[in-house]
Amino acid sequence: MKIASQKSVAEMNLRTPYVKLSFWGKVWRDITSNPILYLMFLPVVIYYILFCYKPMYGALIAFMDYVPGLEFWENDWIWFDNFTRFFNDRNFWRLIKNTLVISLSSIIFSFPAPIILALLLNELKSKAYSRVVQTISYMPHFISMVVVCSLIREFTKNTGVITQILGVFGFPQVTMLGEPKYFVPLYVISGIWQEVGYGSIIYLAALTGISSELYEAARIDGANKWQQTLNVTLPGIVPTIMTMLIMRMGNMMNVGYEKIMLLYNSQIYDTSDVISTYVYRIGMLQSDFGYSTAIGLFNSVINLIILLIANKISYMATETGLW
Repeated sequence: MKIASQKSVAEMNLRTPYVKLSFWGKVWRDITSNPILYLMFLPVVIYYILFCYKPMYGALIAFMDYVPGLEFWENDWIWFDNFTRFFNDRNFWRLIKNTLVISLSSIIFSFPAPIILALLLNELKSKAYSRVVQTISYMPHFISMVVVCSLIREFTKNTGVITQILGVFGFPQVTMLGEPKYFVPLYVISGIWQEVGYGSIIYLAALTGISSELYEAARIDGANKWQQTLNVTLPGIVPTIMTMLIMRMGNMMNVGYEKIMLLYNSQIYDTSDVISTYVYRIGMLQSDFGYSTAIGLFNSVINLIILLIANKISYMATETGLW
């Protein structure tokens, strides 16, 4: 009897047609099966809807001769005139060049720094010493940007500590933030100091996921520490490295304006003025909201294109991507 009932159930399952659910069908299925999980996720959805997606209609200002005080739809549509104005702006190529130079310099020198620190910390035998080094290296990340920039200004003026030390090696004792050639090195080096420790956290977490059996097999094959790093450690964290690199590339044109605005001055505009600081001056100081929105929208589109290209190249080279 039991065998017969099992047989009938199996026959019914064979006769039941397979129904392919749509995306929303799968969502509804999951909501009904795990409602608590979706309730936990709801605040995140609300946050992104209210603060990321709802304000996106404001990008339409880029195509308007926007006048504050008028109803939104009462403003005159000028379509691509703001973009044309930016492309013909005498500052256009200077802004693009400065933004790319600072971004690429940061990627070339800053991006590998947390990886190197994580690899070095991973090789330390003393856990106590490792924790001390991690704590010290994490601390600058939590210092206010205003304080960091104040320290940079004090240390790099003509009587500052850094200037005096460099003077011993023959460098001129001048206020470094008054010289255009020093701005990019100061920006990049101070960025490494601020973020190298905090940025190494994710790579240290990735290193813990590498199986110890792989290292054991490498040692049996006669691999030294350097060979183990090249053939076991680095391949093991390549997916994490590529994911972080793609995300970094997607923000290439978004050089943080807070730090630059706290450091730069009219004497070093030639090397320090970037798109984000120009948008701030045009939008907030000159109240030309349509023009500044157009510049910001152009910047976002370029970032999106770079992100798509970087993701495609990463997937072709390492079979790792964001999607």
